Amino acid sequence: MGFFRDQEEKLAARVLRWQYEKQKLPLPPEPDILRDAGRIVTDAHRIARERGGNLVDIIKELVSDFLKKK
Repeated sequence: MGFFRDQEEKLAARVLRWQYEKQKLPLPPEPDILRDAGRIVTDAHRIARERGGNLVDIIKELVSDFLKKK
């Protein structure tokens, strides 16, 4: 994994933690957060390729959608 991918996953994990806290949901174990962050970044890259857009904005939107499904 490259430097930028690592940074993107760290950002996604931070946004996930923040959203869990904001919604007063119990925080899942760290390995689960990191796994979900990886999936979110993968989806964000796919969406950015297909439609274009800012990767950070896409990550934020995906995190929000992810937690709505739970």
